[in-house]
Amino acid sequence: MKFGLDRLLTEPSLREPLRGRRTALLAHPASVTADLTHAVDALAACPEITLSAAFGPQHGMKGDLQDNMIETPDEFDPVHGIPVFSLYGEVRRPTDAMMDTFDVILIDLQDLGCRIYTFITTLLYVLEAAARHGKTVWVLDRPNPVGRPVEGLTLTEGWESFVGAGPMPMRHGMTLGELGRWFIAHFNLSVDYRVIEMTGWAPDAGPGHGWPLGSRAWVNPSPNAPNLSMARAYAGTVMVEGATLSEGRGTTRPLELFGAPDIDARQVIAEMHALAPSWVEGCRLRDIWFQPTFHKHVGRLCSGVQIHAESPFYLHNAFKPWRVQALAFKAIRRLYPDYDLWRDFPYEYAFGKLAIDVINGGPGLRTWVDDPKASPQDLDVEAVRDEREWAEVRRPHLLY
Repeated sequence: MKFGLDRLLTEPSLREPLRGRRTALLAHPASVTADLTHAVDALAACPEITLSAAFGPQHGMKGDLQDNMIETPDEFDPVHGIPVFSLYGEVRRPTDAMMDTFDVILIDLQDLGCRIYTFITTLLYVLEAAARHGKTVWVLDRPNPVGRPVEGLTLTEGWESFVGAGPMPMRHGMTLGELGRWFIAHFNLSVDYRVIEMTGWAPDAGPGHGWPLGSRAWVNPSPNAPNLSMARAYAGTVMVEGATLSEGRGTTRPLELFGAPDIDARQVIAEMHALAPSWVEGCRLRDIWFQPTFHKHVGRLCSGVQIHAESPFYLHNAFKPWRVQALAFKAIRRLYPDYDLWRDFPYEYAFGKLAIDVINGGPGLRTWVDDPKASPQDLDVEAVRDEREWAEVRRPHLLY
């Protein structure tokens, strides 16, 4: 198969419309060709393309900032002689001055298929700015590494944020190029938009079920996204960012595990299986010990749970990461009714709201966890309704 970037580089007819136009690139460390050449170097080598600027999303073009919610400054690329603007620094929306540096912007970002992953919000902000300034936007499409499954509650109106660009569930099941089509339709944007589509993407085929295992190398799109297993678990484990539990930052398996010094992971796993055994299918939960080297519970021994979403335990159509993590919260609340579970701090520039609610696009998940009378069936009814509705909403915008 070929990603959008590889097609643009190998098919001269695709590049021809860029001739004579100032071209910018929005990219990160995973914006590479099949032979691992970075997009900025590969595009700069094309005589038809005049690179005038580059942009980096959260974690920056270099992806060098390990921790979460750390801003990146603007810089200058001494190799290619162009400015590199940060869309996660002093601003998150492109300024007028930034927009004046190009005619066409190429967006080449590897997404993880999760609403909270901020690259999709950055896409929306660029589309909105391009509509105001009359600029052209091309998405060089890449796989959704977790495929087509849809899962989670839909973001509630009024809960939009940098981790919630619009009313979609946690797992949206779309590629970045497809999401751009939906954004334009949903927000009624008038923008010159094009997707350089992939060829040969088979999101329903194993063993990758979205990611072309065996034919493309995995490059971290952000520092704590080290492998496909993490990407599969992320739509659930990202919720731990809104909890006092550790999500494994400061370990070698971030966002594949959760834990704390004052829980018993074996009891948590047993309670999860007792409450909703069907919710933990498609993976294996293993009790572990870990000691974070930074971030929450740094230097403290934690009892934790690792979510194994890889062969031989991974079943693509059965695995429900959002439900797995929701169930873990519920199990902890039942085992430790007074546990200080929810972390209270400004999350991704959303002030005055609990982080867990910002992450979920509303208080529904937290309310369900904290209600001792609420059952897994109660949450399932709401989630299934939202998932079915989204599957229909996204249908006209799918390209593959």
